[in-house]
Amino acid sequence: MTEQNTTEAAPVPPEDAAPQPVAPATVPAQAAAPAGEVQDSVPEQWAAPAVAEAPVDGDAQAEAFAADPLAANPFAAPEVPAAPKDRRKLFAALRWTAAVLVFGAVGTGVAYGVTQPARTDIPGLSTKADGRWTYPALAKPALPQGAALPFAKDNPNGIHYAGLTELLLPAPTGSTPDSKLKLEKDGVVSVDTFLEEYEASAREKMKDQFTNEGLRQIVGRGWTTPDGTLTRVYLLRFHASGFVDTFKGCGRDMKLNGVKLMSSDLDWNKGKTGQSAPPINFVSLFAESKPVGDEQVKAGCIQSGDIQAVILQTRKGEVATVPFHQTVILQHQLLG
Repeated sequence: MTEQNTTEAAPVPPEDAAPQPVAPATVPAQAAAPAGEVQDSVPEQWAAPAVAEAPVDGDAQAEAFAADPLAANPFAAPEVPAAPKDRRKLFAALRWTAAVLVFGAVGTGVAYGVTQPARTDIPGLSTKADGRWTYPALAKPALPQGAALPFAKDNPNGIHYAGLTELLLPAPTGSTPDSKLKLEKDGVVSVDTFLEEYEASAREKMKDQFTNEGLRQIVGRGWTTPDGTLTRVYLLRFHASGFVDTFKGCGRDMKLNGVKLMSSDLDWNKGKTGQSAPPINFVSLFAESKPVGDEQVKAGCIQSGDIQAVILQTRKGEVATVPFHQTVILQHQLLG
């Protein structure tokens, strides 16, 4: 069996779109973020008046963004966060795993750079590794000419016009590709291959639902990290966001192979409870309920417009909390 959300900044429409990666994506260690407001996953606005492009201070924006990876303004003045005092600050610490979004636009396409500055690279801040993974610099793909951003005023249903494979979270540094995941050209996954993640008794019904409820395409990526965690990330594109609402294959009642019962991820819920912020909508995390066998499974479910993300992690013993949350948060940001 198999086992990280984004603020919107306005695209600036000069000419010729190109991704703007900012820095290598190392993830800072536990630092508590100042209290901030978390934005729902469906933003109110994307568009803004065109402005001149300015140099980006990656360290300053990283600190600002630590307040909240889903809602912070990446252009706001940053504040240095304080270190967390107890495990109730887990969610705040995990916000450091989220990337700083730097939005640059050229032509009608929009490029985004996402960075995760290492905590040890920030003056005065250092700590031992806590298990977070190091991802390469992330960049959202340029859009086709004339295409609207997801959740823009002229695209309220959140249709993603970028190539689906380009929206997949890349594998972290040091990981090994999952050779058992059957991939076709451009990372496409057949319906039958995807359904192998589920109990045989659930597959026929799910396949019929895909046929009747607007599934267009599935892509996937899998990897194994040195700690033994197997990760598989699937993106399912539907004809419209309304079809995503009907998908029942990611949630408490999902019928995964070898899993008797899934329940809410308590660490995720406790972390959110410890923060003075509203809940994050359209992102749900689940963990295999104890007792488990030799391996534990965790699942991250993200609804973003016309795309449903299913993130599965499996590991002997238990799936580590921090890299699981980190993976879900980063994938959410790429879809935002």
